[in-house]
Amino acid sequence: MNKKLLFRIITGLFTALMLMSASMYIFQYDEVAAPAFVKLGFPTFIIYPLAVAKVLGLVAIWANLSKKLTEWAYAGFTFNTLLAIGAHINIHDNEYYAALVGFLLITSSYYLYTQLEEAKNDNSVPVVQL
Repeated sequence: MNKKLLFRIITGLFTALMLMSASMYIFQYDEVAAPAFVKLGFPTFIIYPLAVAKVLGLVAIWANLSKKLTEWAYAGFTFNTLLAIGAHINIHDNEYYAALVGFLLITSSYYLYTQLEEAKNDNSVPVVQL
């Protein structure tokens, strides 16, 4: 399968997961998000900024305007998913599977992103031999 197509599929699945998460934070704040964050031991004031950060991170990954900004977005999602996995394991609620899937998707997306960037750089820089 074409790496670019695989990148788009995996990143699309990750995008769907993060958009569902961010929309739950915003639209189901009182019913789902706030009680879940309290149960996990996180402050509730972080919910709205986290939702905004997830959306902005997805924009940074898909727009790919700056390599550093894209790398920071990948790093932020990696930290977010790892901390979510750890928080769920810590309270023994067995609800870490979505975060684990998110971690696997974001690491796969990042791997393919780096492969595509290397291929783009290899093709764009002509080598002059003397």
